[in-house]
Amino acid sequence: MSTYRIGIDVGGTHTDAVLLDERNQVVSETKSPTTEDVATGIYTALKKIIGDANVPREQIKYAMLGTTHCTNAIVERKRLNKIAAIRIGAPATLAVKPLVGVPDDLREALGKHVYLVRGGHEFDGREIVSLDEAHLYQIANEIVGKVDSVAITSVFSPVSKSHEERASEIMKEVLGDDVAISLSSEIGSVGLLERENATIINAAVVNVAKTAADGFINALKNEGIEAKVFFGQNDGTLMSVEYAVKYPIFTIACGPTNSLRGASYLTKSSDAIVVDVGGTTSDVGVLIQSFPRESSLAVEIGGARTNFRMPDLISIGLGGGTIIRIKDNGEFTVGPDSVGYRLPEKSLIFGGDTLTTTDVAVALGKVELGDASKVAHLDKELLNKVYVKMVELVEEAIDKMKTSSEDVPVILVGGGSILLPEDLKGASEVIRPQHSGVANAIGAAISQVSGQVERIYKLVELTRDQALDIAKDEAKQEAIKAGADPNNLVIVDVEDVPLAYLPGNATRVRVKAAGDLAQVEVNELV
Repeated sequence: MSTYRIGIDVGGTHTDAVLLDERNQVVSETKSPTTEDVATGIYTALKKIIGDANVPREQIKYAMLGTTHCTNAIVERKRLNKIAAIRIGAPATLAVKPLVGVPDDLREALGKHVYLVRGGHEFDGREIVSLDEAHLYQIANEIVGKVDSVAITSVFSPVSKSHEERASEIMKEVLGDDVAISLSSEIGSVGLLERENATIINAAVVNVAKTAADGFINALKNEGIEAKVFFGQNDGTLMSVEYAVKYPIFTIACGPTNSLRGASYLTKSSDAIVVDVGGTTSDVGVLIQSFPRESSLAVEIGGARTNFRMPDLISIGLGGGTIIRIKDNGEFTVGPDSVGYRLPEKSLIFGGDTLTTTDVAVALGKVELGDASKVAHLDKELLNKVYVKMVELVEEAIDKMKTSSEDVPVILVGGGSILLPEDLKGASEVIRPQHSGVANAIGAAISQVSGQVERIYKLVELTRDQALDIAKDEAKQEAIKAGADPNNLVIVDVEDVPLAYLPGNATRVRVKAAGDLAQVEVNELV
């Protein structure tokens, strides 16, 4: 019996959807406007691809969703959980309180129940002081009924997580299983404040992720589909619903990442630069061995510095709906604002009143779309200058992402990629694959499942090889927990950095394992 899978990616302008067969060939695809409530856009796209494909619903076994729900909730400060933030690190860390440097409105939303508890570890795994369990019981009893999520961060928990785990046990004992608990050792890397911020943000968006998951599963059920549901995460792989609700922060920036994975799949390229041109922005990222290059910098989310893994991307304000403003003296500006999903009503070629990048491309005969006669009166010489500027913006972004002066392959994807020419400076070739407009949804549908660990090991107790073997096993276990098939896991990334500033010959090891989806019978989820 044939099996099918659905991939859906929710962007700022469009919600893209594809239905793939068991050979991962596109059976049907669609783009529908992203709606304010997000769910309606998903319903519409889902209905369209299923109706167009006309395949038996019981043969659709998997459904993958890449979503901006969690990013939007943090940026807009809406729909966030009522959280408690517990830092285990007194008296060592009293000088800098939790949520320092976070914007005031976010601190106000998330900083109502903040506690500092005695405990934590040194960088070599020794206890600073023993964990104050009595204080933790007191906190748990104080927050009963006031919070629905708890973020626990302990000093140097990536080295020793025992205090975080014990604190979690105490919280569960008093608060019950309905209160979600986020542990920093499972989310961020070594730096305390950034890891704490990432954990607090993770705790704050648990309900948003749960709502998105329930909404997606119900949308599928309404169409008569009982599929196993997965969420896209921002390293270009998938995670099960249960895992996504526990670690919703990993969905942040999964949209551009899905586009990179889709671009790699559609072109069979493992190393290239990908330019994903949407309606509002263009995201430029780098493929290394078919996966997105990871950022090595601390990343700001909603104004809070965090240090969990994120793809290395440059976003520029250039998309299909970007507004062009021309002044009387012939000077002009390109964006950065956009008409976004209102392009079909706002741009000149569709009878609107706003000059956009799409109008420029149509007027210059580079794209066939809408009614070209509506832009025929525009000054071609000036539009050529605008077009050169548009292309330069993309070429600059490509140049910033390159690690050498060599020309590299550039893959163009996204609905707005029709605006760009066949030649770009810095590109050895420009590839525009078939189905490039829905590369993000394809990327969500074809992705593997991964697990990643980052730990500090002391090489006085272990050899380097033993430390790497332990980390590889842990990464594989994480991948299996996220929904990967245990029989075909591969290690896709290993990094170890000697930490010269720590005694005991310490090294920081990061390992990622990935594998195909576990083939399981579809059962009721969530």
